[in-house]
Amino acid sequence: MVEVLCKDEEQTRQFAKNLATIFRRGDVIVLSGELGAGKTKFVEGFLEHYGLEEEVSSPTFTIVNEYHNNRMDIYHFDLYRMNDIYEFENIGGEEYFEKGICIFEWGELIEDILPENYLKISFEKDEINDNIRKLILEPVGNRFNDSDFSEFIPQKD
Repeated sequence: MVEVLCKDEEQTRQFAKNLATIFRRGDVIVLSGELGAGKTKFVEGFLEHYGLEEEVSSPTFTIVNEYHNNRMDIYHFDLYRMNDIYEFENIGGEEYFEKGICIFEWGELIEDILPENYLKISFEKDEINDNIRKLILEPVGNRFNDSDFSEFIPQKD
């Protein structure tokens, strides 16, 4: 487990953009944290690495937004409004796992059917400074075990 402190939204975006460099087709990221904790800002930064930052929108009402370019297919899910794992299965959600990179907001809902390797990132708001976020990175399985993630942390001013 690795903890990363981001002082503001821009640093969260930059961290995600840097982190995106190690991801490949079939990788999964689970983002958890309360509303407004920075999960969508993270996704914006991640997509920026692929030149897709102009297309970002929250999939809150559509469940999944698909982003495609000649480098990678990225699937951004927001499972907040799903009642249970069966809703995800009924939309064919598992078929996305191997098609590209899958990013799940509120992904803890489907942890029982996730691939054996994924990266879970928990977002926590700072109690004193509303701009600061603590990101806790927890590799599940072996895929990310050798990563310490420190090289992706933006330099502090």
